[in-house]
Amino acid sequence: MTLDQLLEELNTSALWTVAAGTAGLGLVAGAIGSFAVLRRQSLQGDMVSHAALPGVAAAFLLGAREPIYLVIGGAVAGWIAMLVVRFVQLRSRVPFDAALGGALAVFFGLGLALLTYIQKNVAGASNHPLDRYLFGQAALLREEDLRVIGVLGAAVLVFLLAFWKEFKLLSFDPEYAASLGFPVNAFDLLLTTLTVTAIVIGLKAVGVVLMTALLIAPAAAARQWSNRLGGVVLLAGLFGALAGLGGTIASHLAGRGVPTGPTIVLAATAIVLVSMVRGRARTRTA
Repeated sequence: MTLDQLLEELNTSALWTVAAGTAGLGLVAGAIGSFAVLRRQSLQGDMVSHAALPGVAAAFLLGAREPIYLVIGGAVAGWIAMLVVRFVQLRSRVPFDAALGGALAVFFGLGLALLTYIQKNVAGASNHPLDRYLFGQAALLREEDLRVIGVLGAAVLVFLLAFWKEFKLLSFDPEYAASLGFPVNAFDLLLTTLTVTAIVIGLKAVGVVLMTALLIAPAAAARQWSNRLGGVVLLAGLFGALAGLGGTIASHLAGRGVPTGPTIVLAATAIVLVSMVRGRARTRTA
Protein backbone atom coordinates (compact mmCIF):
# COMPACT_ATOMS: atom_id res chain seq x y z
CA MET A 1 0.00 0.00 0.00
CA THR A 2 1.42 3.35 -1.07
CA LEU A 3 1.35 6.45 1.12
CA ASP A 4 -1.40 8.01 -1.00
CA GLN A 5 -3.52 4.87 -0.69
CA LEU A 6 -2.94 4.80 3.06
CA LEU A 7 -4.01 8.43 3.44
CA GLU A 8 -7.08 7.80 1.31
CA GLU A 9 -7.97 4.77 3.43
CA LEU A 10 -7.68 6.83 6.60
CA ASN A 11 -9.64 9.78 5.22
CA THR A 12 -13.07 8.69 6.49
CA SER A 13 -15.18 10.56 9.01
CA ALA A 14 -16.52 7.33 10.53
CA LEU A 15 -12.99 6.19 11.39
CA TRP A 16 -12.06 9.42 13.15
CA THR A 17 -15.35 9.49 15.03
CA VAL A 18 -14.51 6.10 16.48
CA ALA A 19 -10.86 7.05 16.98
CA ALA A 20 -11.81 10.21 18.88
CA GLY A 21 -14.13 8.24 21.14
CA THR A 22 -11.66 5.46 21.92
CA ALA A 23 -8.78 7.89 22.44
CA GLY A 24 -10.86 9.94 24.88
CA LEU A 25 -11.95 6.79 26.64
CA GLY A 26 -8.35 5.59 26.92
CA LEU A 27 -7.27 8.95 28.31
CA VAL A 28 -9.88 8.92 31.08
CA ALA A 29 -9.55 5.22 31.89
CA GLY A 30 -5.76 5.40 32.05
CA ALA A 31 -5.74 8.43 34.33
CA ILE A 32 -8.28 7.14 36.84
CA GLY A 33 -6.96 3.58 36.59
CA SER A 34 -3.62 4.76 37.96
CA PHE A 35 -5.17 5.10 41.39
CA ALA A 36 -6.61 1.58 41.24
CA VAL A 37 -3.17 0.20 40.36
CA LEU A 38 -1.33 2.20 43.04
CA ARG A 39 -3.91 1.23 45.67
CA ARG A 40 -3.68 -2.42 44.57
CA GLN A 41 -7.37 -2.56 43.77
CA SER A 42 -7.15 -3.64 40.14
CA LEU A 43 -9.82 -6.32 40.63
CA GLN A 44 -12.24 -3.55 41.58
CA GLY A 45 -12.34 -2.37 37.97
CA ASP A 46 -13.07 -5.89 36.74
CA MET A 47 -15.93 -6.25 39.21
CA VAL A 48 -17.47 -2.87 38.37
CA SER A 49 -17.35 -3.46 34.61
CA HIS A 50 -19.17 -6.78 34.99
CA ALA A 51 -21.58 -5.42 37.60
CA ALA A 52 -22.63 -2.59 35.26
CA LEU A 53 -24.28 -5.03 32.84
CA PRO A 54 -27.53 -5.55 34.80
CA GLY A 55 -27.82 -1.77 35.16
CA VAL A 56 -27.65 -1.32 31.39
CA ALA A 57 -30.27 -4.05 30.94
CA ALA A 58 -32.54 -2.60 33.65
CA ALA A 59 -32.36 0.86 32.06
CA PHE A 60 -33.36 -0.70 28.73
CA LEU A 61 -36.32 -2.46 30.36
CA LEU A 62 -37.42 0.90 31.80
CA GLY A 63 -37.58 2.32 28.29
CA ALA A 64 -34.14 3.91 27.93
CA ARG A 65 -32.66 3.79 24.46
CA GLU A 66 -30.25 6.74 24.40
CA PRO A 67 -26.60 5.95 25.30
CA ILE A 68 -26.52 8.42 28.19
CA TYR A 69 -29.38 6.72 30.01
CA LEU A 70 -27.93 3.26 29.47
CA VAL A 71 -24.61 4.51 30.82
CA ILE A 72 -26.34 5.98 33.87
CA GLY A 73 -28.03 2.63 34.48
CA GLY A 74 -24.69 0.86 34.30
CA ALA A 75 -23.09 3.41 36.65
CA VAL A 76 -25.84 2.97 39.24
CA ALA A 77 -25.46 -0.82 39.15
CA GLY A 78 -21.66 -0.62 39.44
CA TRP A 79 -21.93 1.82 42.33
CA ILE A 80 -24.46 -0.39 44.14
CA ALA A 81 -22.15 -3.38 43.66
CA MET A 82 -19.28 -1.49 45.30
CA LEU A 83 -21.53 -0.54 48.23
CA VAL A 84 -22.50 -4.19 48.62
CA VAL A 85 -18.83 -5.21 48.61
CA ARG A 86 -17.95 -2.67 51.29
CA PHE A 87 -20.95 -3.66 53.40
CA VAL A 88 -19.91 -7.32 53.26
CA GLN A 89 -16.32 -6.40 54.06
CA LEU A 90 -17.28 -4.31 57.10
CA ARG A 91 -20.02 -6.58 58.47
CA SER A 92 -18.39 -9.99 57.99
CA ARG A 93 -15.06 -11.76 57.94
CA VAL A 94 -15.11 -12.10 54.17
CA PRO A 95 -11.92 -10.48 52.76
CA PHE A 96 -12.12 -7.67 50.20
CA ASP A 97 -10.99 -9.74 47.20
CA ALA A 98 -13.46 -12.54 47.99
CA ALA A 99 -16.28 -10.01 48.30
CA LEU A 100 -15.30 -8.54 44.92
CA GLY A 101 -15.31 -11.97 43.30
CA GLY A 102 -18.69 -12.83 44.76
CA ALA A 103 -20.26 -9.54 43.67
CA LEU A 104 -18.79 -9.95 40.17
CA ALA A 105 -20.35 -13.40 39.78
CA VAL A 106 -23.77 -12.40 41.14
CA PHE A 107 -24.16 -9.13 39.22
CA PHE A 108 -22.75 -10.53 35.98
CA GLY A 109 -25.05 -13.54 36.19
CA LEU A 110 -28.01 -11.25 36.77
CA GLY A 111 -26.94 -9.14 33.78
CA LEU A 112 -26.77 -12.17 31.49
CA ALA A 113 -30.20 -13.33 32.68
CA LEU A 114 -31.70 -9.91 31.95
CA LEU A 115 -30.06 -9.78 28.51
CA THR A 116 -31.53 -13.16 27.64
CA TYR A 117 -34.97 -12.06 28.81
CA ILE A 118 -34.77 -8.84 26.76
CA GLN A 119 -33.71 -10.64 23.59
CA LYS A 120 -36.60 -13.09 23.86
CA ASN A 121 -39.43 -10.98 25.24
CA VAL A 122 -38.93 -7.26 24.52
CA ALA A 123 -40.20 -5.98 21.20
CA GLY A 124 -37.63 -4.03 19.21
CA ALA A 125 -34.68 -5.38 21.20
CA SER A 126 -33.01 -6.48 17.97
CA ASN A 127 -32.80 -2.83 16.91
CA HIS A 128 -30.76 -2.04 20.04
CA PRO A 129 -28.60 -5.14 20.63
CA LEU A 130 -27.28 -4.94 24.19
CA ASP A 131 -24.68 -7.63 23.62
CA ARG A 132 -22.44 -4.82 22.30
CA TYR A 133 -22.07 -3.78 25.94
CA LEU A 134 -20.91 -7.31 26.75
CA PHE A 135 -18.27 -7.74 24.06
CA GLY A 136 -17.88 -4.17 22.85
CA GLN A 137 -18.46 -2.78 19.38
CA ALA A 138 -16.38 0.33 18.97
CA ALA A 139 -17.08 0.51 15.25
CA LEU A 140 -20.66 1.52 16.07
CA LEU A 141 -19.69 4.58 18.12
CA ARG A 142 -21.60 7.61 16.89
CA GLU A 143 -21.61 11.32 17.68
CA GLU A 144 -24.05 10.88 20.57
CA ASP A 145 -21.66 8.33 22.09
CA LEU A 146 -18.82 10.83 21.69
CA ARG A 147 -20.83 13.41 23.59
CA VAL A 148 -21.38 10.97 26.44
CA ILE A 149 -17.69 10.07 26.57
CA GLY A 150 -16.66 13.72 26.28
CA VAL A 151 -19.00 15.12 28.94
CA LEU A 152 -18.64 12.37 31.52
CA GLY A 153 -14.94 11.88 30.82
CA ALA A 154 -14.29 15.59 31.27
CA ALA A 155 -16.24 15.53 34.53
CA VAL A 156 -14.06 12.67 35.82
CA LEU A 157 -10.86 14.56 34.96
CA VAL A 158 -12.14 17.80 36.54
CA PHE A 159 -12.93 16.02 39.81
CA LEU A 160 -9.56 14.27 39.66
CA LEU A 161 -7.76 17.61 39.41
CA ALA A 162 -9.97 19.33 41.97
CA PHE A 163 -9.27 16.72 44.65
CA TRP A 164 -5.76 15.80 43.56
CA LYS A 165 -4.10 16.28 46.96
CA GLU A 166 -6.81 14.35 48.77
CA PHE A 167 -6.69 11.42 46.33
CA LYS A 168 -2.90 11.38 46.50
CA LEU A 169 -2.93 11.19 50.30
CA LEU A 170 -5.70 8.60 50.23
CA SER A 171 -3.70 6.41 47.84
CA PHE A 172 -0.43 6.41 49.77
CA ASP A 173 -1.30 6.97 53.46
CA PRO A 174 -5.01 6.79 54.32
CA GLU A 175 -4.24 6.43 58.05
CA TYR A 176 -2.33 9.72 58.07
CA ALA A 177 -5.15 11.34 56.09
CA ALA A 178 -7.65 10.20 58.73
CA SER A 179 -5.43 11.57 61.51
CA LEU A 180 -5.49 14.98 59.79
CA GLY A 181 -9.27 14.98 59.86
CA PHE A 182 -9.87 14.20 56.19
CA PRO A 183 -13.17 12.39 55.51
CA VAL A 184 -11.38 9.34 54.16
CA ASN A 185 -14.54 7.32 53.54
CA ALA A 186 -16.14 10.18 51.60
CA PHE A 187 -13.10 10.64 49.36
CA ASP A 188 -12.82 6.89 48.89
CA LEU A 189 -16.46 6.81 47.79
CA LEU A 190 -15.84 9.73 45.41
CA LEU A 191 -12.82 8.02 43.87
CA THR A 192 -14.86 4.84 43.48
CA THR A 193 -17.63 6.81 41.78
CA LEU A 194 -15.14 8.34 39.32
CA THR A 195 -13.77 4.86 38.58
CA VAL A 196 -17.28 3.53 37.97
CA THR A 197 -18.01 6.43 35.61
CA ALA A 198 -14.80 5.88 33.64
CA ILE A 199 -15.65 2.20 33.27
CA VAL A 200 -19.26 2.47 32.16
CA ILE A 201 -18.58 5.06 29.45
CA GLY A 202 -16.30 2.50 27.81
CA LEU A 203 -18.63 -0.48 27.84
CA LYS A 204 -20.01 0.11 24.35
CA ALA A 205 -16.52 0.49 22.89
CA VAL A 206 -14.68 -2.46 24.43
CA GLY A 207 -17.29 -4.28 26.52
CA VAL A 208 -17.31 -5.53 30.10
CA VAL A 209 -14.80 -8.28 29.36
CA LEU A 210 -12.05 -6.00 28.01
CA MET A 211 -12.72 -2.74 29.86
CA THR A 212 -10.53 -3.82 32.78
CA ALA A 213 -7.51 -4.07 30.48
CA LEU A 214 -7.99 -0.50 29.27
CA LEU A 215 -8.29 0.65 32.87
CA ILE A 216 -5.21 -1.17 34.19
CA ALA A 217 -2.77 -1.65 31.28
CA PRO A 218 -1.95 2.05 30.65
CA ALA A 219 -1.33 2.61 34.37
CA ALA A 220 0.86 -0.49 34.60
CA ALA A 221 2.90 0.76 31.64
CA ALA A 222 3.19 4.28 33.04
CA ARG A 223 4.43 2.93 36.35
CA GLN A 224 7.51 1.59 34.56
CA TRP A 225 8.50 5.10 33.48
CA SER A 226 7.82 7.31 36.50
CA ASN A 227 8.16 7.17 40.27
CA ARG A 228 5.86 10.14 40.88
CA LEU A 229 2.09 10.08 40.96
CA GLY A 230 1.72 13.04 38.62
CA GLY A 231 3.99 11.43 36.04
CA VAL A 232 2.20 8.09 36.30
CA VAL A 233 -1.27 9.61 35.84
CA LEU A 234 -0.15 11.81 32.95
CA LEU A 235 1.64 8.96 31.16
CA ALA A 236 -1.22 6.53 31.82
CA GLY A 237 -3.67 8.92 30.18
CA LEU A 238 -1.31 9.37 27.23
CA PHE A 239 -0.77 5.62 26.86
CA GLY A 240 -4.50 4.97 27.10
CA ALA A 241 -5.25 7.53 24.40
CA LEU A 242 -2.47 6.10 22.22
CA ALA A 243 -3.83 2.57 22.65
CA GLY A 244 -7.34 3.71 21.70
CA LEU A 245 -6.16 5.65 18.67
CA GLY A 246 -3.63 3.08 17.49
CA GLY A 247 -5.92 0.11 18.03
CA THR A 248 -8.75 1.78 16.13
CA ILE A 249 -6.57 2.64 13.14
CA ALA A 250 -4.98 -0.83 13.10
CA SER A 251 -8.40 -2.49 13.17
CA HIS A 252 -9.62 -0.26 10.34
CA LEU A 253 -6.60 -1.03 8.16
CA ALA A 254 -6.81 -4.77 8.89
CA GLY A 255 -10.37 -5.00 7.53
CA ARG A 256 -13.85 -5.62 8.84
CA GLY A 257 -12.99 -9.05 10.18
CA VAL A 258 -10.80 -7.59 12.94
CA PRO A 259 -12.80 -6.24 15.92
CA THR A 260 -11.80 -2.85 17.26
CA GLY A 261 -12.11 -3.50 21.02
CA PRO A 262 -9.69 -6.44 21.20
CA THR A 263 -7.29 -4.61 18.89
CA ILE A 264 -7.25 -1.67 21.31
CA VAL A 265 -6.45 -4.03 24.17
CA LEU A 266 -3.66 -5.61 22.13
CA ALA A 267 -2.25 -2.14 21.49
CA ALA A 268 -2.35 -1.42 25.23
CA THR A 269 -0.64 -4.76 25.90
CA ALA A 270 2.13 -3.88 23.44
CA ILE A 271 2.69 -0.60 25.28
CA VAL A 272 2.96 -2.51 28.56
CA LEU A 273 5.49 -4.96 27.12
CA VAL A 274 7.65 -2.19 25.68
CA SER A 275 7.46 -0.30 28.97
CA MET A 276 8.49 -3.37 30.97
CA VAL A 277 11.56 -3.80 28.77
CA ARG A 278 12.56 -0.17 28.34
CA GLY A 279 11.11 1.54 31.43
CA ARG A 280 13.55 2.83 34.02
CA ALA A 281 11.41 3.48 37.09
CA ARG A 282 11.37 0.64 39.59
CA THR A 283 11.04 2.05 43.09
CA ARG A 284 7.70 3.09 44.52
CA THR A 285 7.61 6.67 45.71
CA ALA A 286 5.05 9.45 45.69
